[in-house]
Amino acid sequence: MGSRIVVTGGGTGIGRAIAAALLPRASQVVLVGRRLEVLREAAQGLGAVAPTGVQVTPLACDLTVPHEVEKLAEVLHRGPSIDVLVCNAGGNVGMGAGPELASIAEGWRGDFDANVLSAVLLTSAVLDHVTRPGGRIIAMSSIAALRGSGSYGAAKAAVNAWVLSLAQQVAADGITVNAVAPGFVPDTPFWEDRIAADPSVRTKRLATIPMGRPGTPEEVAAAVAYLAGPGAAWTTGQILQVNGGTLLGRG
Repeated sequence: MGSRIVVTGGGTGIGRAIAAALLPRASQVVLVGRRLEVLREAAQGLGAVAPTGVQVTPLACDLTVPHEVEKLAEVLHRGPSIDVLVCNAGGNVGMGAGPELASIAEGWRGDFDANVLSAVLLTSAVLDHVTRPGGRIIAMSSIAALRGSGSYGAAKAAVNAWVLSLAQQVAADGITVNAVAPGFVPDTPFWEDRIAADPSVRTKRLATIPMGRPGTPEEVAAAVAYLAGPGAAWTTGQILQVNGGTLLGRG
C-alpha cells in the first residue's frame, strides 16, 4: 500500500515538482495552498500521470490562519495517517518593505507568517496523525538562512531551528524531521517576477554558483524524495543544501 503524502505550496514550482516526484510511492497526494483553482489545475495534471489508483486531492487553506488550519486538520484526520508531510509553502513577502518602521514590521511579520507559521501551525495540528514509526516531516528552508537576506533569510533560519527542535521531540516515535535548503532555482514563481523586472538578477546569481548553472525544481524535489524514502530512516535533524556549490560544507 502506498503512502499518504501532504505537500503544502503544492500547486506550482518546487511544491508541484515534489508532488510529482513522490507520486510513484503514494496512495494519496494532498496538495495544499491558498488558491483552489491553481491546486485543481495541478491536481488534474498530476492525476493524469499518476499510477493507477493514486488519488491527488486539492485542499485550499491559508496556513497562516489558525482556524483555517484547524479545519484542514479535521479533514486530514478523517483519512489514514500521514506518512510524509512536506512543508513547502512560503515566499519572500517582505522584500518590498519601505523605510518606515510600520512597513518594516509588516514585512518581517509577513515573512515569519508565510515561512515559519505556515509550517509550524499545520505540523502541530496533524502531528498526532503522522505515522509512527516511519513518518517523515520535511520543511523547505533556503540558502538565505545561512547567507543573510533580511527578513526572508531570518524566517528560513527560524525554520531550521524549528526543524532541529522538532526532530529531537519526535525521534523516539520513529519520525524523522529534516529541511531542504535550495539555492538559485529560477524556474519558479519565487523568482519569475524578479527576473522579469531585472534580467541581470539571473546573471548575478549564476556568477556565484561554482557549477555554473541554476538548479531545477526537479533537483530540489529529488532531495525531498530521498528524505521521504526508506533510505533516510536514520537521517533526522539535518538541513540538506541543494545549491550547486554556492555554499559549501554547512548544513
